[in-house]
Amino acid sequence: MEIQSNPVSGRGLVERVVDGASVEADEHLIRETEKIAVALGRMFPGLCEVVVHDLRDPQHAIRAIENNLSGRQVGDSVTELGLARIEDPGYPSVIQNYPNQFPDGRPAKSTSIGIKNTAGEYIAALCLNLDVSVLSPVTLALSNLVATDTEHREQPLETLRDRNARELRQAVEELAAERAATPRSLSREDKKALVRQLHQDGYFDSRDAAQTIADLLGVSRATVYNYSK
Repeated sequence: MEIQSNPVSGRGLVERVVDGASVEADEHLIRETEKIAVALGRMFPGLCEVVVHDLRDPQHAIRAIENNLSGRQVGDSVTELGLARIEDPGYPSVIQNYPNQFPDGRPAKSTSIGIKNTAGEYIAALCLNLDVSVLSPVTLALSNLVATDTEHREQPLETLRDRNARELRQAVEELAAERAATPRSLSREDKKALVRQLHQDGYFDSRDAAQTIADLLGVSRATVYNYSK
């Protein structure tokens, strides 16, 4: 057994009795967290700083800092969130996507994840600080790229979907149903009106559309072209 003392802001020295196995288990957990920090930082180079804080030693809390964007160093002290978790085991374990700022004024978006041991005590924190100043110009460029002209928003000038036979058959059957009939039982005038509607809706742009319509209506292809005029 050993007595472990940790200096904590506002509380002086807090003593707790721990055994060697608990200390080693806590240390193992922090080392595993460091692996995650390295992987995350290297996945987003130049964009996201990832820091591991050892909350057992607030004055020298930073154990690892990957993709350093804030200028801090290993051995630097804990942040305010770290102190809050040390003082209150009930403090939220995840604080996500909160606004932050690097020392030079660059805006950041941060997430802080508290790591608890088997005793329910916060022993570490994994923190991610995303440099949003780098992304802002990209966001603006993408916004301009996807923007469309407001002049033709109410009624699209064209459709990019394929007018295939199945869709065409469905359209013919629906138009015939509106006249309480099947496609083949429509009158000559109704067939002519149906063909003109299909032509207006762009179905004739599809290959073999005229032949498909002719088969559905029970007329010749030439008749379909005559009806469409």
